[in-house]
Amino acid sequence: MDDTAETRDRAWERRSELPLLCASLVFLAAYAVRVLAPDSARIWRETALLLVLVTWLCFLCDYVVRMVLSPLPPLRFVRRHALDTLVLVLPLLRPLRVVKLHDAVQARMDRPRRGLYARVITYAGLSALLIGFAGALGVYQHERRAPGGSIRTFGDAVWWVCETLTTVGYGDVTPVTPMGRLIASGLMLCGLALLGAVTGSFSSWLLHVFRREDEEGPPGSGGFPGAPS
Repeated sequence: MDDTAETRDRAWERRSELPLLCASLVFLAAYAVRVLAPDSARIWRETALLLVLVTWLCFLCDYVVRMVLSPLPPLRFVRRHALDTLVLVLPLLRPLRVVKLHDAVQARMDRPRRGLYARVITYAGLSALLIGFAGALGVYQHERRAPGGSIRTFGDAVWWVCETLTTVGYGDVTPVTPMGRLIASGLMLCGLALLGAVTGSFSSWLLHVFRREDEEGPPGSGGFPGAPS
């Protein structure tokens, strides 16, 4: 019984991967239209809002179906699928589904799976771009008309996101609204996590290269250290 339910769950995930990837990109585009073009024609703003709601319903349906098909109890399912839960609750994190589906797209294109270090760098890069763009949209939406705020243009929001994700924090532009500061807190945590993942992966790769160089013998035997044999 459990094996059948698990098989059905995995089959549903495989079939819904690409549609949900498209839904993620549509959501991000529609949300960008709502934020960056507030004075556009009413039909475009209403269409963008409709797309945002439809994509949210897509994620809700997917979440409910996978919970029903999963052999896990509901609470354990929620804990094990933390990213999907966050994606459902926090709209700005929905584009992160692109990161989760990276391996699936690679497999569908018959490309070999990348090594651990390359995957970490790829995931970190995709996450930084998606979180940064979504965070800039969210901060700009809540800060552009805030009294005493310093983030007045989308360019200001992008610059602030770059400062925050890289943990530089010049302090020349800062959010002042409660929602803006909540987004800032999330970006700070994401920036630290991404920086730690990249730094740790790069350090581990260097150690691996140096260890393999020591095992191969003294330098001068021809061949670049760390180059594939």
